[in-house]
Amino acid sequence: MIVDPKKAESGSTKDVDGWDRRSFLSTLAVGGVALAGYPGFGTQPAVCEDGLQGSGLSAADVGTIYPEIMTLADQCRYPLSWLERGYPDAVACRQAVREKIFELFHYAPAPVQPAPEVVDRWETPEYIQEKVIFSTTPWFRVPAYVLIPKGRKGPRPAIVDLHSHGGMFVYGKEKVMPMPVGDDPAIVGYRRDNYEGRSTSLALCRRGYVVISIDCFYFGERRSLFGDDPVKPGWDRSKYSAEEVQRLNRRSGEGESTLARSLFWAGTTWQGIVHWDDIRTVDYLASRPEVDPARIGCVGISMGGYRTDFLAGLEDRIQCAVSVGWMSTLRPLIRKHVDTHSFVHFLPGLTRFVDLPDVLACMVPKPLMVQQCRLDALYALEGMQESVKKIGAIYAKGGADSKFEGRFYDRPHIFSLDMQEDAFAWFDRWLKP
Repeated sequence: MIVDPKKAESGSTKDVDGWDRRSFLSTLAVGGVALAGYPGFGTQPAVCEDGLQGSGLSAADVGTIYPEIMTLADQCRYPLSWLERGYPDAVACRQAVREKIFELFHYAPAPVQPAPEVVDRWETPEYIQEKVIFSTTPWFRVPAYVLIPKGRKGPRPAIVDLHSHGGMFVYGKEKVMPMPVGDDPAIVGYRRDNYEGRSTSLALCRRGYVVISIDCFYFGERRSLFGDDPVKPGWDRSKYSAEEVQRLNRRSGEGESTLARSLFWAGTTWQGIVHWDDIRTVDYLASRPEVDPARIGCVGISMGGYRTDFLAGLEDRIQCAVSVGWMSTLRPLIRKHVDTHSFVHFLPGLTRFVDLPDVLACMVPKPLMVQQCRLDALYALEGMQESVKKIGAIYAKGGADSKFEGRFYDRPHIFSLDMQEDAFAWFDRWLKP
């Protein structure tokens, strides 16, 4: 079911104070110079709306070469989409799409046991929190926080809470998880701007879920320090000043393209590492005695929503999902929403075979909610609307109309409290007995 955008709003519609990047993106979205027309390949530069010719000005991120880029994009017909190909059923479609995506990852480590090690543990009256390190590959040991609600009997439903990007590299899992020694001021501000002040993992734990969150590659304890950065405390984040946090985040952001290109030369992709680790997180979560492996869900906003799109689409053990703030058809983003996104969101070759909605829709007929922000400057509204229509059509084709819901909220890029309550109620509906 796709909820009408104007009727889906619940709660306050007031704007939330954004952080610098969001303010910049909002300005970017309304401040471009519109392209009036373009004669075609190999001809003179476009005549822009302001009357300048040959200036190189264009409303598109890529400039006056945008029409050539779109000519190439228009060759992408998404031949593996269930809406384009005559698959006998959802299983056949899922198999074909997943096989192609894993091929595009260029990343297929040998299977390993998680071999978890609990390195810290503390209790509150409400929950137990553990810091765990486990293996996702023969070479990566990944740090995670796990929350276990107290006073709950029997194996519990569980949620993989996938943290966002937001230009914050110094912290990863702490964006959604409580910090054992009190929340860092940088995290307090980050949560205010992105989660309306709430630890989503703690909120889910209070509803009876076991919750896990890992550090995505290049974030938190898996971040990189650069030789040209003058930070003296090194890896000890408790000693960072607010200025040092900002400087480290800025330096890591500048290093994203270098990371992506280095991984290309290493024969793999950043996307492959990220999504592989998320899938292997389910291995570990399902092995815990407190968890019912038949009742595992996942959720995330922004990059966390992007990670949700792939984890829910690629992993059969995910039984329910809520993707927040990263669902769009990809073609409408090429004009003015390329530079608003991290390198981690660009999987080379994906659109030759499927669109992003086709990836997430691989979880049909399992319960899926997609939450979108109508005022989100990171995406084209057209692409967001197209994506929920496409997923809705796939769910209808799979005979599972009642298990899909697309919701729009009149606010900018945020996982607000009312959105969270809608998401958590969705999990309660489908994962609790």
